[in-house]
Amino acid sequence: MGLFDKKFCDVCGKKIGLLGNRKLEDGNLCKDCASRLSPWFSERRHSTLEEIKEQLDYREKNKSSVSAFHVTRSLGKHTKLLLDEDAKKFMVTSAGNLENANPDVLSYSQVTGCDLDIQESRNELKHNDKDGKSVSYVPPRYEYSYNFHVHIYVNHPYFDEISYSLSNGYVKTGERPMSGTPGGWQIHHAGINTNLRLNDYYEYLNMGNQIKDAVDHMRYDARAEIEAANAPKVAVTCPYCGASTVPDEKGCCEYCGSALKG
Repeated sequence: MGLFDKKFCDVCGKKIGLLGNRKLEDGNLCKDCASRLSPWFSERRHSTLEEIKEQLDYREKNKSSVSAFHVTRSLGKHTKLLLDEDAKKFMVTSAGNLENANPDVLSYSQVTGCDLDIQESRNELKHNDKDGKSVSYVPPRYEYSYNFHVHIYVNHPYFDEISYSLSNGYVKTGERPMSGTPGGWQIHHAGINTNLRLNDYYEYLNMGNQIKDAVDHMRYDARAEIEAANAPKVAVTCPYCGASTVPDEKGCCEYCGSALKG
């Protein structure tokens, strides 16, 4: 087949435009079908057609999870970590309309960790000398900016990391280099400065710490449930029928069915 031969999507069958093809390991995908994949999925080019169809089926089923999701807590400003604390579910999205965006809904038990990173950028300030030439100050002076990133690690069939910029770009702090990074933040030094906003450093620092604390609690809650489920059952004496009984899953006597106090 020639380079400019017409191609058709191997999922929906529609003709693919000149710049609309999304290559798979063994087929072609149109941009509309590709847009339905998880936003955290990054292995499309190394995926087979069958694997993509399986993911699209999962994404269709995810819509019912989004509909059942009740936000009880929201953390973040641009991209947000949304929690359904009653169902022990969460999602990460920047969308205003959840139904349209169909963000992946995950269980607390799927969380494996969380890291916080700050990308530091500095831009040297210069001035014009008496001849009008741009020269460095002595000693050199720099203007600093910081970009805050959250990395949530998960056990999921289609991605293992949810990574996003908490600040949605760089936060400019002027000539003051910031080093106060409590709560697990790590600073990584970059070399290019991007000026987007002013002096929101501590707002995003605290916001990231809140997110990490929430993610850590997800892990603790999930582990506690597993440990409680695997704990050995202890026999008690039923105050109603006098039998020595191991309470059933509803906390009732296995002989007379009476509810036992916790």
